[in-house]
Parts: sequence; C-alpha cells; structure tokens
Amino acid sequence: CRDHGLRVTATPGPSAAIAALTISGLPSDRFLFAGFVPTAQKAREKQFAELASLSATSIWFDTPSRLARSLSDMASVFGNRQACVAREITKLHEEALHGSLGDLAADLQAKPPMKGEVVIVVAGRNIEDTLIDDDALAAMLRAEMDGQRLRDAVAAVVAATGIAKNRVYKLALEIAKQDSGAAD
Repeated sequence: CRDHGLRVTATPGPSAAIAALTISGLPSDRFLFAGFVPTAQKAREKQFAELASLSATSIWFDTPSRLARSLSDMASVFGNRQACVAREITKLHEEALHGSLGDLAADLQAKPPMKGEVVIVVAGRNIEDTLIDDDALAAMLRAEMDGQRLRDAVAAVVAATGIAKNRVYKLALEIAKQDSGAAD
C-alpha cells in the first residue's frame, strides 16, 4: 500500500511496538522487541553488535532527545538497513518516517527533536551481508582506496553494499596496515 502512496495506519492496541511494526512495512514474519535503546553510547553499540547478525526485524523504544544519535549508532553497526521511526501512533499527530538508518539519522539531526513516544523498527540482516565474503569486500575496498582517503573509501563501500560500517572499516584498516607494511 505504501508503495502506491496509500497511508497505512494501525488500529490501537496494547503495544506501540506491534503498531509500529504494522505501519513500518518491514518484514513482520520474525521480529524481536529489544526494549529501550541504552543511554550510554558504549552500551548501545554493544547491544546493537549483539543483534546485528539477526535476520529478524528489531523494534526499539527511544527518547526524542536521543533519537538521532541512536539512529547514527545503529547505522554504524547495522549498516544502511531500512528502518521506520514512528511516533504518536494512532493519535492525532501520528508520524512515520521511512528510509535507511543513515538517511533517517541525518534528517533527524537537522530537525528539532520530535515530541511524543518514539518507536524505531529496523530491518533484519540483509542476505547480501553474508554473501559478500571478505575477499570480495577487500577487492572493493582496494579499488575505492586507490586515490581516496580511507574514510571516504569505507563510506563508498558501505553505501554500495549496505554492509555494516564497522565490518568494512575494520577490513579497511587491515588492508591499509598490509599496504603500509609492503611499502617498507
């Protein structure tokens, strides 16, 4: 329905998490309610890393003041997965924002914080994450790193593949270390 421009909403029920999953348009055959996003960045990254390999859609509660940071941290760990940020579900000012984690983080950083209860729904691991092995990923990185800064090469590969930034960056550092060792 959303693909054809029709508004999708949920019938009020006992759970904002399920209502958000309903309007997200993301796979609902397997999902995990992960609770509130941790407040400390290290705790957020640890929890996201623990769930990054799951193919199930994950659902999180977050506060409006922390939302953009949480989405940015999610993008760093989960890659550029599709997501939905929903607020005030079934109420007068219901809003659902759809897009990649990176795009949603950038959009929300540029705006004043939302008001109301916020639910984040994140698609599970992409099958491509497991289909691209480190050798293929290294070849892509080497091509991008030729004449570019490491950070720009990593960003280009993450954008092209949707693979988690942490995985790509770690491999890029290994390649840079090997290449600097070979130059000695």
